Amino acid sequence: MKLSSTPYISFVVTSRNDNHGGDMTKRMRIFVNGLIAQCNAHKLNAELVFVEWNPEPDKPYLSEVLPSPQTGDYLSIRYIRVPHSIHKTLKFSEHLPIYQMIAKNVGIRRAAAPYVLCTNVDLLFSDALMKLLAARVLKKNHFYRANRCDIPNTIDQEADVSAQLRFAASHTTKRLGFVRAGRFDTRLVALYDRVIHHFYVPLVGLLRRDSHFKEKVMLGALDYDACGDFTLMSKEDWLDIDGYVELEMYSLHIDSMGLMSAFAKAKKQVIFPPEACSYHIAHQGGWEIDDPIEKLKFFSKLPTLEWWSVWQSGLKILLEKSNFNINSPDWGLRQHQLEEVTQNSWKTR
Repeated sequence: MKLSSTPYISFVVTSRNDNHGGDMTKRMRIFVNGLIAQCNAHKLNAELVFVEWNPEPDKPYLSEVLPSPQTGDYLSIRYIRVPHSIHKTLKFSEHLPIYQMIAKNVGIRRAAAPYVLCTNVDLLFSDALMKLLAARVLKKNHFYRANRCDIPNTIDQEADVSAQLRFAASHTTKRLGFVRAGRFDTRLVALYDRVIHHFYVPLVGLLRRDSHFKEKVMLGALDYDACGDFTLMSKEDWLDIDGYVELEMYSLHIDSMGLMSAFAKAKKQVIFPPEACSYHIAHQGGWEIDDPIEKLKFFSKLPTLEWWSVWQSGLKILLEKSNFNINSPDWGLRQHQLEEVTQNSWKTR
């Protein structure tokens, strides 16, 4: 595979230059450096669409402090800046410095590749996952999920990527996401799904006198855990579901609504095998707090969706085979001209 003038996958992420979580700059450097190295190793033509949301004016831009791809690398990087003048027009902007899912929609709208992976900036991708992506076996009308494996933040940012991946594989503290043994597309799995969904589930629904039991089971079978870290589908499919729902509030559960939208619009879920995973570097802050009292305090400060409303809404659109229909035609700030900085542009190849 030679360098291409067009990328196969757009990796879409967002962050800002405030070092949130205590060591965000370190984690972002590991992420960007890892992506550059692995795209080269697996000859994956790709672009990183990095949406820098509401950057602080007295600090360097992320494009000035993060690793840059060099001429001949398989990865190009596009930094797209959403200024404070836009951020401040949104509700609760004084409490929320970044609107993660609206920012990812900015990236989806502007992605150049036929496939778009919405992910996060504190991850490393396993070699098995990158090899699978580089195989170019993705299909339209499918959405792809990968497990997330949590690792300590003691990972050495100065180590080479191979050493970092060895550390990650041997220091996993928790795995999130559905796990299926073996290949994800075997005949056995397909047969199991047919038996469960076409015989067992309807029978139980009949016995329970629940006309929507089948749809509830199907909705519950979506791989929600850490889906904000890895949701991949064609750009055409992202546009079909209008990206993520643009609610001006904390991003919890909005990533799950993206899966619901895709499934309601008849896109098939594919879960990659467990070795094709991402490694998430632990950090402070955010909603994933072990102490339940501290978690309550965290949510008391931010407008946040509660799961039951999300679930009921997801069931409604699944039954209607529709979408949430909340976003405006301008979703992803479509009509805005945003500043962009490009490194190793695929257009010049």
